[in-house]
Amino acid sequence: MAEENKGNQLDIELSEEIADGIYSNLAIISHSNSEFVIDFIRMLPGLPKAKVKSRIILNPQHAKRLMMALNDNIKKFEENFGEIQLQEQGQQFPPMNFGPAGEA
Repeated sequence: MAEENKGNQLDIELSEEIADGIYSNLAIISHSNSEFVIDFIRMLPGLPKAKVKSRIILNPQHAKRLMMALNDNIKKFEENFGEIQLQEQGQQFPPMNFGPAGEA
């Protein structure tokens, strides 16, 4: 990955493999006093085992910047396409109480 800072411009290279992306329908977030760990998981109906497809480790400042950027993007998305509706707790897949919680 090539990065160059030319004034306020950042040159970012995206490989074909990374550009394809990885589908995830569950994210588990844990933290310690120095880092946040986000595990992106793909769960499939009827299968008892789910695999972590990607793990991202962030320092607390970058985690907060990510949260702010997601909030901003969700706001812009909803302005263009309408409010994102969340399913009722009883109908949710995957279950949100799956996996570790709290600290890493």
